[in-house]
Amino acid sequence: MNQPLDQKRKAAFLDRDGVINIDHGYVSSPEQFEFIDGVFDACRHLQQQGYLLIVVTNQSGIGRGYYTEQQFYALTDWMKAQFALHCVTLTDVFFCPHHPVNAKPPYQTNCNCRKPAPGMLLQAIEKYQIDPGQSLMLGDKKADMQAAKAAGVKRKILVLSGQSLTEEDKASADEIWPSVKAALTAV
Repeated sequence: MNQPLDQKRKAAFLDRDGVINIDHGYVSSPEQFEFIDGVFDACRHLQQQGYLLIVVTNQSGIGRGYYTEQQFYALTDWMKAQFALHCVTLTDVFFCPHHPVNAKPPYQTNCNCRKPAPGMLLQAIEKYQIDPGQSLMLGDKKADMQAAKAAGVKRKILVLSGQSLTEEDKASADEIWPSVKAALTAV
């Protein structure tokens, strides 16, 4: 899609675990990866509406030593291929392998990329010339909403993925959807 040089793009930022796939905890292989029902249709719809699809995912399992960056990259390549089979292009995947406490060096750090910090979103905004005021964030945790707010993302959508959310969690979002599938009618 060609954009005029002075026009910024819009993006749909997607958390991975709990939005794209069922969060089984530290998912690191295709065998553990279970796509959420309707995610391909929803993402195709967002793409057709002109959104770049950008995954922003905390992956402290790397820092904790549960799996390696190479395993994460292999799973990401597989995931992107599954989307491509459904005529959906994931523009990019940004990830944070860090944790401030529960990680091993060099991953044990208080970084600016681990959500709720906005670092991954800000990197994507700069790299792809994204207008956060036209963009949205789909996440399943308060930290996703906080990162989006800090990055200036206009529309913060909390998807209910089975985990229990407090009223405070829900209050951090602009909208609450039963799942990513709601994009078909809400965007």
